[in-house]
Amino acid sequence: MNLEERARREKLLEKEAARAAACRKCAIGYTRQNNVYGEGDPCARLMVVGEGPGETEDRLGRPFVGRAGVLLDQMLAAIDLPREDVYICNTVKCPPTQTEGTSIRNRPPDPLEMTNCRPFLEAQIEIVQPEVILALGAPAARFFLGSTFGITKQRGQWFAGPNGVPLMITFHPAYVLRQSGAEITGVKRLVWNDLKAVRDKLAAQLVERKNVIAPVEQASLFDR
Repeated sequence: MNLEERARREKLLEKEAARAAACRKCAIGYTRQNNVYGEGDPCARLMVVGEGPGETEDRLGRPFVGRAGVLLDQMLAAIDLPREDVYICNTVKCPPTQTEGTSIRNRPPDPLEMTNCRPFLEAQIEIVQPEVILALGAPAARFFLGSTFGITKQRGQWFAGPNGVPLMITFHPAYVLRQSGAEITGVKRLVWNDLKAVRDKLAAQLVERKNVIAPVEQASLFDR
């Protein structure tokens, strides 16, 4: 990707981030500290989409920077993708919370919140133009595939995402961190299988692209 195209996409993302920061369609827009729009390579081949920012993300204005973020970085590194080479965002840009007594807890985004934030994620996908989307957790999966999606039975499969982009679903890092004992070993194995599928899909697309380009270049030699 040339520098001019990279700069163009960065400017478009900055413009959309400003629009998201000004949005107050949902009640959570008034309780957040920061709008957590997204970050990463504007020309990334892989886009990672979570459900929504948590307390740490809200404080810092960055997606996946808490404990789940540390695990996500490790997951990406395991398939040779540094965090800075990926674009990371969430279905909603403000932290969904609920009050329980005197404490405030995170919760999944509700359908209205996801609907109100949908244009921001759709714009991110259109600008970045990822080759693969990895959705983390059931709420993120349902954003793309509808309310009937069941992550236990349907994760690890390829789906057609926006504009036909291959879409893979796996467990959210926060879910992995909540497991213990033998369960965590089993869940980690499933997530690793999903990550390998993403790695292999990206590799296959790269080979396919090279095979498409190569004959054109070869033909041009004989045309001289």
